Amino acid sequence: MAYENIDAELINELLGDGRASLRSLAEELDVSVTTISNHLQDLEEGGVITGYTPTVDYDKLGYDVTAVLQLKAEGGSLPDLAERLGAHDQMISVYEVTGDYDIIAIGKFHDTDHMNTLIKELLGDADIAESATSVVLNAAAENEQFDLNTD
Repeated sequence: MAYENIDAELINELLGDGRASLRSLAEELDVSVTTISNHLQDLEEGGVITGYTPTVDYDKLGYDVTAVLQLKAEGGSLPDLAERLGAHDQMISVYEVTGDYDIIAIGKFHDTDHMNTLIKELLGDADIAESATSVVLNAAAENEQFDLNTD
């Protein structure tokens, strides 16, 4: 294996199996376990790899409704509002964006009543000037990560 691609190849292997052992990674990449360990440590210390987490199928846990919330923030409240939204358990992604709205938030809910409760709570927030909510009908792709180019 060419050492200039080892970090990208290592990341790609971990994307396929985040629980892979150092030995199996070393065998797959045809390098020593020590080399894998050193590169992995560098990637972790550099903040490239920030953790190893399971991919959860929220539908199987009863979170049957996914909603996309678009929000306009009042005045200079955007950073604080985005942080508060991110603290909600049901919010799986919160983005500050350009365009007609200031924030796009993705939430998972048990049902539409659960979703409506949160939306009504949000609409009572003085920092939200306007909102629009869309319910996801079908997730064509979700929680996807992509392999790094090693060319």
